Amino acid sequence: MDYNFEVIDKEKIGSLTFPNSDVLDDDKEAIKQRKEELDRALTLGNLEHHKIKIYFEDDESKKMVDTTIWGLTEERIILKQGVVIPIRRIYKTI
Repeated sequence: MDYNFEVIDKEKIGSLTFPNSDVLDDDKEAIKQRKEELDRALTLGNLEHHKIKIYFEDDESKKMVDTTIWGLTEERIILKQGVVIPIRRIYKTI
């Protein structure tokens, strides 16, 4: 999956703009899987400070960040220093 995604530093995410549309286009199964992956990533981040790859898209291009998820709300994931990514803009986490 990496080949279409630009690697970005976590510190740059705060300056990105995210559209309101969902990158998974109402694919109910993919959206359910994304939620399960995020729940697992949150557990790994909190218990083991385990980094994961987050594949997402802002208003310009597809990006990937290798980081730890510190928090999860209904609408966004929270990274260190309060950096957030809207869940609707995430393709998958590995």
